[in-house]
Amino acid sequence: MTYTMWIILTGCLVGLTCGVTGSILVLRKMSMIADAISHTVLLGIVGAFFVTQSLNGVPMLIGAGVVGILTALFVEMLHSSGVQSDAAIGIVFTSLFALGVVLISFIGDQVHLDVQHALMGEIAFVPWDTLSINGVSYGPIAVWMLGAVLIINLLLITLFYKEIKMSTFDAQFATLIGVPVVFIHYLLMTMVSLSTVASFDSVGAILVVAMLIVPGATAYLLTDRFLILLILSGVIGVVSALMGYWFAVSFNVSIAGSMAVATGVLFLAAFLFSPKHGVILRKWRNKIEENVQQSA
Repeated sequence: MTYTMWIILTGCLVGLTCGVTGSILVLRKMSMIADAISHTVLLGIVGAFFVTQSLNGVPMLIGAGVVGILTALFVEMLHSSGVQSDAAIGIVFTSLFALGVVLISFIGDQVHLDVQHALMGEIAFVPWDTLSINGVSYGPIAVWMLGAVLIINLLLITLFYKEIKMSTFDAQFATLIGVPVVFIHYLLMTMVSLSTVASFDSVGAILVVAMLIVPGATAYLLTDRFLILLILSGVIGVVSALMGYWFAVSFNVSIAGSMAVATGVLFLAAFLFSPKHGVILRKWRNKIEENVQQSA
C-alpha cells in the first residue's frame, strides 16, 4: 500500500474503533469519562516505559488498560463519597494527566514522546513505524494495533451485547435480573482505554476525544435503535477520517486536527437536518402544522 493509503487506513480505523466504543459512553451519559481516559492513559504509557524501557505495543496496551480502569475507579470512589460526578472527573483527569506530563520530563531525551506529541499526534509518521519480522515489513504498527483492538472490542460487544444494552438503558432492572452491571462498566472502561492507547501514538489525545464522543452524539440524533447507533457511529467515524484527510491535503493543514473538525461538521449537519431532532426540519414541520391549522 502507498504512503497515503496507510494514513487514510489508520484514520479510518481510529474512527471506527473509537466511534463504536464511544457511542456506548454517549448513551450512558459518560462522555467526559472518554476525555479523562484519553488523557490519563499518558500515565499508563509512561509507566509501561519505566517498567519495560520500551514503547512496544503490548506493554502500552496493558499500562493504558490499567490506568483507564483506575481512572474510572477513582472517579466512582469520589462520586460515591459525595463529590459531584463532573468534579470527580475533573480532579482525577487533571491529577493523573499532570503526573504523566511530569514523568515525561524524565524520559523526554530517551524516546520520541512529549506533551505536544501526546496531545496532537502525527498521523503522517505512521507509515514509517512498521512491523518487521525477519527483515520483512508487514505494514505500520499502528494499523496492527488498531485492527487488533477493533476485533477485541467487536468480540466483547457481541459476547455481552444484551448485558451492555440492558445495563445502558436500565441499570437498576439489569441488576435485579442478575446482570453484572459493575463488571460491564469496567469492561467498557477497558475497551475505551485500549481504543485510546491504540490511537494515542498516531493521532494524539484531541482526535481520540473527538472520535470517542462526536460520532456517537451524531448517531444519537439520527436513530433510536441501539444496534443501528453502533453501526452509524462507526460509519460516521470513518467518513470523518476521509473528509478530514481530504481537507488537510487540500489546505495543507494538520491531518488529525482536520479529522476532528470533520466530526464537528457532521454533527452540525445532523443537529440541523436530522429527520427527528434537526432544528431546521423541526421548525419547518412546526410551521407547516401551523399553516394547516390556520387554513382549517
